[in-house]
Amino acid sequence: MPKLAIASDHAGYALKEYLKPLLEKLGWQYDDFGPHSSEPVDYPDYGFPVAEEVARGKYDRGILICGTGIGMACVANKVRGVRAALCTSPELAELSRRHNDTNVLTMGGRTTPFELAERIVRVWLNTSFEGGRHKRRVDKITSYEKSCIRRKP
Repeated sequence: MPKLAIASDHAGYALKEYLKPLLEKLGWQYDDFGPHSSEPVDYPDYGFPVAEEVARGKYDRGILICGTGIGMACVANKVRGVRAALCTSPELAELSRRHNDTNVLTMGGRTTPFELAERIVRVWLNTSFEGGRHKRRVDKITSYEKSCIRRKP
């Protein structure tokens, strides 16, 4: 059974909770990294752990939700090995998987209606990487990441 990590901030909490039964229905085992209420929190505190665990290979994919999805995309894409995409439509979700082999999906809890988010997640989880010329491009991203100097904060 494929494994997924999911998290949000307070603005994405309701959408995260809405999506969890769908993940089960689609056959994905998931771990909820929080938060576990709609009390205000800082999205990096939840986005980094999910992105790091996806990058380590503990999870096949991750879903991150904040108010717009932009903040979580910024956070996730700072983690080496993560290719996160903010998807606002099923078409973008499909292309992000087919062409970019994204492993983290971000969405906006304040900007994405629940029914649309459900369609986006269904497509994103059920779409495979196309490979071919797209693999060459993804490999260039991976190669660049490996060549970057890691600096301590």
